[in-house]
Amino acid sequence: MSDAAAAPTAVRPIWADLVGQEPTVTTLSQAVADPAAMTHAWLFTGPPGSGRSTAARAFAAALLCPEQGCGQCRECRTALEGTHADVEVVATEGLSIKVDEVRDLVQLAAMRPSVGRWRIIIIEDADRLSAYSEAPANALLKALEEPVPRTVWMLCAPSVEDVMITIRSRSRHVRLRTPSVEAVAGLLERRDGVEPAMARYAARAAQSHIGMARRLARDEDARIRRHDTITRAARIRDVGDAIDAAADWHKIATEESGASAAERNAAELRRLLETLGADPAARTQPPHVRSQINQLEKEQKSRATRLARDMIDRALVDLFSVYRDALVLRSRGRSPLINEDSRAVVEQVAQSLSDERLLLAMESIGTARERIAHNAAPLLALEAMALDLRLPR
Repeated sequence: MSDAAAAPTAVRPIWADLVGQEPTVTTLSQAVADPAAMTHAWLFTGPPGSGRSTAARAFAAALLCPEQGCGQCRECRTALEGTHADVEVVATEGLSIKVDEVRDLVQLAAMRPSVGRWRIIIIEDADRLSAYSEAPANALLKALEEPVPRTVWMLCAPSVEDVMITIRSRSRHVRLRTPSVEAVAGLLERRDGVEPAMARYAARAAQSHIGMARRLARDEDARIRRHDTITRAARIRDVGDAIDAAADWHKIATEESGASAAERNAAELRRLLETLGADPAARTQPPHVRSQINQLEKEQKSRATRLARDMIDRALVDLFSVYRDALVLRSRGRSPLINEDSRAVVEQVAQSLSDERLLLAMESIGTARERIAHNAAPLLALEAMALDLRLPR
């Protein structure tokens, strides 16, 4: 492939939101421009907020665009939005991906593209293929072993270890890195119109997690919740404080996930009743309607559980940053503080705990995250963790 072909592709508008990922952009651009560099299955990995699904959607758009990623045409816009006829996006809202869902995707993958050059299937949480059973991953494996021409699978996961080895061995791996604070702040300013000072605060506090940075920049309540989470670290002195802190973190996550889901759940129920021709005001519904309602409620409950756990995990990431900053202060390191705006809290923790106790606190937070990710009761995991975060009186 000539330099003339590669150079303009690397800077096409379709990659504008994929900040700090120049090697990834180069790899994907080459695959778009050169059929010899293309393959039937791709695995995007990277830390949360690095832009895995953004990369997959941009790649899909570039493959379908007549100009290899202009960012403006109908193919680009619909591919990015996930509404293109030949782009199927699986954004898991439950705790796992079910085997029946995967079988439907495999059947879809066997069909020729409807309007474009490729049929593209994006699974944004491929690590959830084997969350509780290997059956969904095994169902996908056959499709990867016997690829269909003009069908491309794009799998997204935090790391290669989160995906079954037989699947990752049949996929081309693209590794995204954590973007810099400056790159994320620049994206917030350019794309979302955020003021420079707020953009930099949000990018730093979110530890370069693009989605969380955007939320912090635009949602004052999110900033307040984060502040409450990290300042609690300086107020855990005894067992009672630890139990109270765990209860507060759990309550905030549960209430917010419930509040954010209430309106959506009601709208989904209305649409379901309309589709089935049922009377929303009826005190009882026919058996076939009740069955559909029960299935919907089961899916909504699973989604709420995942959302609450995701919110707890994000709070633990914020909490972890306090002890990281305290360790930086104690070691007189040159790394900038994540919580510079809450330096007094960080200093108090640094003065109260030794290096060993700070490392223990960080390890306890990591253990709590792992336990919750593996389906432990969140409140119990938080209580066990909080006991290790106590400061001396």
